[in-house]
Parts: sequence; C-alpha cells; structure tokens
Amino acid sequence: MMMLPRKRNNYDLWDEMFGIDPFFTGESNKIMKTDIREKKDKYVIEIDLPGYEKDNIKIEIEDGYLSIHATANSSKDESDDEGEFVRKERYFGECSRSFYIGDDITEEDIRASFKNGTLKIEVPKKEAKKEIPEKKYIAIDD
Repeated sequence: MMMLPRKRNNYDLWDEMFGIDPFFTGESNKIMKTDIREKKDKYVIEIDLPGYEKDNIKIEIEDGYLSIHATANSSKDESDDEGEFVRKERYFGECSRSFYIGDDITEEDIRASFKNGTLKIEVPKKEAKKEIPEKKYIAIDD
C-alpha cells in the first residue's frame, strides 16, 4: 500500500485573494499543510488546521480514499462595535484533501485526534488480501 495525495478542489482562496500582493505569495501560505510519516506498522498523517474546530472536521473513507473535509465559519458582517475591517487575512471557508489508502482499510482501523490545530491520523499498514485461486479439476474420461 502506498499513500498518494489527491486534490478534490483546485480552488485556492489565498491565491485568489492575495496572489497579486508579493507579500502574500509563495508556498508557505497554502491551506491544509500535510506531513506523512511511514512507520513500521502504520502511516501517520499530520495536517495543520489552525482556526478550525474539531466538530467542523469530517474524515471519511470511500472507494479506497481517505478524505478530510474541514469548514471554518465566519460572520458575514464586516463591521462591529469596534469598527470596520480594513484588511481581513484569516481564512474562512472550506477545504479538503484525499489520500489513497487502499480498499482493505476500514474506518475501524483508523485512529484520529485533533490537538492545538493539528489533525493527526494513524492508518495501519495492511497487506492486500491475496485471493487463493480455486482449484479446478479436469475430469478424466474412461
């Protein structure tokens, strides 16, 4: 089994909002920065999700893909008692990432935790089930 990333949405809010400003360009401003470590018996995926709440993060398995979807909510009102925003750089919206983990991994196999803005997912390594071919006999005529 090999972990392969797959992007669900090619939309990048940062590039659209701040792509023209050289101060905000560069790879360091990408959302859902991810590290994947391979250990003896598992893969450990760590995803930075600062500003997200645990309840707004969903992890699912479908067709051999592990998908992580996160939503950050914000008030639509751009002003409050303290004044109007001149510039608002914090991210509010949704983002997702998917990784191929194989068809042999189930939701019961995976462990996840969320602490200090980092989502940690542990995916065990499993050998693909090798199907034993059914023996077929040929009848011997008399």
